[in-house]
Amino acid sequence: MKYAIVKTGGKQYKVCEGETILIDRLNLKAGAAYIFPEVLLIRTDKNLFIGDPYVNGGKVTAKILGETKGKKIHIVKFKAKVRYRRRIGFRPIYSKVLIESIKEPASNKK
Repeated sequence: MKYAIVKTGGKQYKVCEGETILIDRLNLKAGAAYIFPEVLLIRTDKNLFIGDPYVNGGKVTAKILGETKGKKIHIVKFKAKVRYRRRIGFRPIYSKVLIESIKEPASNKK
C-alpha cells in the first residue's frame, strides 16, 4: 500500500492515492491542480523515504474539488463573579482535495 504524510496548514495528513480529504482552506478554484510543498514521508510496498525534514524529490499531487463548511465551533468566555459571559461561534471553511498521485524520489536512499 502506497501512502504519504504531508503537512499543510500546520497539520499533518496521511494520504493515499484516490483518497478525498478535507484540509484548511486553500485560495484555489475548483479543478485546479495542487502540489503539496511539504512531504514528510513516503511509503511504498518496497521502500520507505523519511524526510529530514522533507523528502527531497518526493511529490504528492492533488486536485481541488471545491470548498465546504465544517461543523460549527462554539467559543464560550466566562468570568466568575463579574457577570461576564460571551458566546460566539463560527464554521471553518475547508478545501475538498482528491489525491491523484504520489511520486517517490529517484534515489534509493532509505
